[in-house]
Amino acid sequence: MVFHVLKSTYLQPPDVVAQTRPAHLEFLKAETGAGRLVLAGRQEDGSGGILITADMSAEDAQDIVERDPYTSAGAASYERFSFDAAVRAPGL
Repeated sequence: MVFHVLKSTYLQPPDVVAQTRPAHLEFLKAETGAGRLVLAGRQEDGSGGILITADMSAEDAQDIVERDPYTSAGAASYERFSFDAAVRAPGL
């Protein structure tokens, strides 16, 4: 099972990011509801966010990045870290 950590870094000032945030949050709700994302949240230092995907291909993870309103608005960029979930909680 391959999971992905998608780490975003904000590219715009906070007021510009805030303009896109409502669309970004709706996108995240839809992705978690569809089972494609397991967790999502802001980094504590406010520099971006972290998304944890469900088991999926690298191409599917990249599709999430490309469809994120933050990406299309130029508000954030993403770095992907993929890992084989050899040990995981029941249900994952």
